[in-house]
Amino acid sequence: MPFKIICVAGARPNFMKIAPLIRELNQDPFFKIVLVHTGQHYDDKMSGQFFRELEIPDPDYNLQVGSGTHAQQTAAIMQRFEPVVLDGKPDAVLVAGDVNSTLACALVAKKLGVAVVHVEAGLRSFDRSMPEEINRLVTDSVSDLFLVTEESGRRNLLAEGVSADRIHLVGNLMIDTLRRNLERARQSAIISQLGLVGAFGLVTLHRPANVDDPGQFAAMFSALMEIAGEMPLCFPVHPRTRQALERCGLEIPATIRLLEPLGYLDFLCLMSHSAIVLTDSGGIQEETTALGIPCITLRENTERPATVEQGTNILAGTSREGILSAWKKVKNRKGERAIPPYWDGSAAQRCHDVLRLFAAELSPTVQAKEDNQNRG
Repeated sequence: MPFKIICVAGARPNFMKIAPLIRELNQDPFFKIVLVHTGQHYDDKMSGQFFRELEIPDPDYNLQVGSGTHAQQTAAIMQRFEPVVLDGKPDAVLVAGDVNSTLACALVAKKLGVAVVHVEAGLRSFDRSMPEEINRLVTDSVSDLFLVTEESGRRNLLAEGVSADRIHLVGNLMIDTLRRNLERARQSAIISQLGLVGAFGLVTLHRPANVDDPGQFAAMFSALMEIAGEMPLCFPVHPRTRQALERCGLEIPATIRLLEPLGYLDFLCLMSHSAIVLTDSGGIQEETTALGIPCITLRENTERPATVEQGTNILAGTSREGILSAWKKVKNRKGERAIPPYWDGSAAQRCHDVLRLFAAELSPTVQAKEDNQNRG
């Protein structure tokens, strides 16, 4: 029998991480992949369009948990995921990233005695006020195999007592997705549809710490408006951020174009043509580094230090002064930046190799049967 892995995806960042891995593993009859979509992101613009554009197979299970508080959402995922594991009897459950689906499904699997594989393990912001940091810490505390995107992840896991033979620096699956789709994205008509001419910047904001405090949000937006006076900005607005804009009643200048959430290809097209990106997203810090595009991160910390140490990312903080200071640095910055090791579009192949070895360790009878078939 093949080695059965339940792959979990729940939110938009997960889809970009699992797409290349599922494609890779589905080519190997050694593995049987079961895809579970928790429904943490559920509308077409945040979910369905991503599945289509990234050519992800229809999920075997859609838990349809929807939105709610962190506790409500995590509890609902756990309740609905447990029967899937009990009925499916997987050899391993693979979770990605740091969203509530990651934490919830890892906990269910571990309590049922199923091995947990964590993609993007070991990243740390060292800020426990961030819900994502709690998700990362707890998921790694119950994981059995750690697939790491950058060297800081390996160092963090070793410092936390994880055995070195469980940690594998495989690279960044999001960059696999980016490299596979970049040329297709550049054929998008989004730039002409928006009538963009000349240099422009791209903005994303969605983290509760940034958008839920009206005073902080207004100060950040004031900095964006000043930057927009020098360079027009496109701003695809997350539903949470749109609520914040409505609460604050800010007068938006014409130089900031508010857009509906974009699909993966349209967003990648805009990002790849932008002169600068301002964001509080972790994944976008990585994608801009891979593309060589200047990025200003609107946060006090980052769990992806490679993007600052080697890439194009500047950590600005969240004050008006910090953001404008970072903007000046970007304008004066010269020279090319490096791309971290293994961000080369081949992370899925390395994950495949590691999972093969892990499967043989967990299920030697599966490996023996495969070896016999190969010899035959």
